[in-house]
Amino acid sequence: MEQHEKEMYMKRAIELAYKGEGFVNPNPLVGAVIVKDGRIIGEGYHQRFGESHAEVNAFLNATEDVTGATIFVTLEPCSHFGKQPPCVHAIIDKKIKKVIVGMLDPNPVVYMNGIKKLQAAGIEVEYNFMADEIKRVNEIFIKYITTRRPFVAMKYAMTLDGKLATKDFDSKWITNEAARHHVHELRARYMAILAGVNTIIKDDASLNVRLERDAKQPIRIILDPNLEIPKESFVVKTANEQPTWVVSEKFDQTLVDLGVRIIKMDKIDLRQLLINLGDEGVDSIFVEGGAYTHGTFLDEGLVDKVYAYISPKLIGGRNALTPVSGEGVSLMKNAHLLEDIRMQFFDQDILIEGLVKKDNNEI
Repeated sequence: MEQHEKEMYMKRAIELAYKGEGFVNPNPLVGAVIVKDGRIIGEGYHQRFGESHAEVNAFLNATEDVTGATIFVTLEPCSHFGKQPPCVHAIIDKKIKKVIVGMLDPNPVVYMNGIKKLQAAGIEVEYNFMADEIKRVNEIFIKYITTRRPFVAMKYAMTLDGKLATKDFDSKWITNEAARHHVHELRARYMAILAGVNTIIKDDASLNVRLERDAKQPIRIILDPNLEIPKESFVVKTANEQPTWVVSEKFDQTLVDLGVRIIKMDKIDLRQLLINLGDEGVDSIFVEGGAYTHGTFLDEGLVDKVYAYISPKLIGGRNALTPVSGEGVSLMKNAHLLEDIRMQFFDQDILIEGLVKKDNNEI
């Protein structure tokens, strides 16, 4: 099989993997394509947490006998019993001739074990094929499975002069409809969405996903040290419909009776909060919290990725809000750097996204 053909099939497997976004957390996104005699005869992806894996779905969807075929899979096939039986057993049983693996599974329970079992069964295996591209697909899973800490993304929209709102705190709308729709696509990728209580008080933010397609609603996490969240706010009124967790130094049974979960901390500590959330299985958090919340996360080195929407508007105003406050840095050499930069246009609006370059002591 020619290199360009292999790339074509793996790219298709990557496309399939993305279809599981928002539904498989904290599992990885995985796609699989079965090829025989130069034709795709089966496709599948991991659709929902706890359900069949990509390889099994590809076998189920196969249009003919898969004996002697090649299967392209974006992630190393699992070799252990979890909520589903090991995929390597299915591959061996189906008499697949060759397996082309995108990236190795960073889960120490799986790492190289699936490859070794396939090879021991006499199946030819090629791995780390287009691995760098597939690592981007599973950046959330890689962070969570290796650290047990949530992957944290920070999102904001600003004008060309770096303002989050006008001097009178008006922010509707900085970006256009296409950019705002994309924000909802991003929200759907993450297990939780986080904001400060001022975002609820000032904007009555809904913190939900509004898309025409089927999408899983994220857990809403509100930072509210003094428990000031209005009981008539949208997030409280819909707490029985969408999980709503309030992190506070106080407690109010009335909120609990309304369906809100209160996570009480003696003093709100973001780093400890992430540790606790990770221990509960929360693999990713989408932070849309206002300038102070953004600044605090950034000051403490807790941001993994930034999504910055920029609209070509100028509003001025020395008292107009900026996207990030907090303590900040004193010297330019200490500025937080982004890497692996990507840009996307939504008509005239621009999205710049990138990973925050980390020091070794940051989680």
